[in-house]
Amino acid sequence: MSILVVGLSYRSAPVELLERTLVSPDVAPKLLADLVAGDNVGEALVLATCNRVEVYVDTDKFHAGVAETSELLARHTDVALEDLTPHLYVHYEDRAVAHLFSVACGLDSMVVGESQVLGQVRQSLRVAQEAGTAGRGLNELAQQALRVGKRARTETGIDRAGRSLVSAGLDVAAASLGSLEGRSVLVVGAGSMSSLAASLVGARGARVTIANRTRSRAERVAADMGASGAGLTDLPELLVDADLVVSCTGAVGQVLDAGTVEAAQRRRDHRPLLVLDLALPRDVDPRVRDVEGASLVDLETLAAVLVDHEHSADVDATRAIVADEVAAFLGWQRAARVAPTVVALRRMAEDVVDSELTRLAGRLPELDHRARAEIEQTVHRVVDKVLHAPTVRVKQLAEEPGGQSYAEALRRLFGLDVRAIEAITRADVEDGPR
Repeated sequence: MSILVVGLSYRSAPVELLERTLVSPDVAPKLLADLVAGDNVGEALVLATCNRVEVYVDTDKFHAGVAETSELLARHTDVALEDLTPHLYVHYEDRAVAHLFSVACGLDSMVVGESQVLGQVRQSLRVAQEAGTAGRGLNELAQQALRVGKRARTETGIDRAGRSLVSAGLDVAAASLGSLEGRSVLVVGAGSMSSLAASLVGARGARVTIANRTRSRAERVAADMGASGAGLTDLPELLVDADLVVSCTGAVGQVLDAGTVEAAQRRRDHRPLLVLDLALPRDVDPRVRDVEGASLVDLETLAAVLVDHEHSADVDATRAIVADEVAAFLGWQRAARVAPTVVALRRMAEDVVDSELTRLAGRLPELDHRARAEIEQTVHRVVDKVLHAPTVRVKQLAEEPGGQSYAEALRRLFGLDVRAIEAITRADVEDGPR
């Protein structure tokens, strides 16, 4: 079987569509279950981030796999297939492997080199494992992607080539507002991204207030960084004093509507207010852009203004690592496919040896134990030496493109039982990842 990825990202779709196709934690297991319940998919994994939604499947039917995966993604996100299809991209076999490795290294992120994606790949694998839809193929692929991502960050400065999405957004805000020192910044949310935002603006000398649905959570996070804590019910008052609002709650539904911002702006005499929405789905009503004195920067805006470091030495070095790792992974994968044929050949040889030794024992019953053991050892050595060169060579050849044809030649030349090879393959899969 082969790896197929069907997905959409900030590169292929507007934020509005990404928002609608967000695969929430409660939807992912259902989507995974339906994918493997069909006739075309053996394994499945869903990677959902603020920049992308991708479905990885193991299938041996490209066109049927694409059609079924696309249809189920549309069904589980309540997006019409005809609206989704123009924005989907598809990668297969080596390109699918290269894509996931690039994603894990941060090469495909809105902010090149961001490291949060590694945790998101790890979480996606965990969800697929818990749902029972990640077998040996996707387990090995995802685990290797994590290793490649770590290698890139160890051997290159890719994590310095870009910035976190939060710091990139704050840079855009600072370009509009000027220095954040002494400014009043309202951070909406108390999760990991919000905490990072609060920490970064605090480091730039801003006065920080953290507002969260659960006030006690906001106060705990705020206390750790010398900020103030508040509840979401305080937003109308907090907006009156704020110069910058950073929102990244991860909530479903808008946290800040245009009416609330407009009311605050009237009380502030329409003094400039910049709202930075880093959430998907979006926290902030897009109509905030129409409010006098208010500006809105969201993920779509960031995608348009961020400059990827496409030609930096670190990016080039990371791409070289990805190319190297893809070649190694595909070689391992091809060798793994030929392994059951080699095992079946050796088992057939062992059966022939055992049968002949049994026949010899019947014809020469006078042989003593020592002589019989010497004969058995000699016969086994002869068979091992005869099979050694072709089995080693076929494994080497299998790592090259088209290597599976050598396994097929072995099967035909020695008349190996296809069912025996398939049984060995199933046993390898049931053993799980190594």
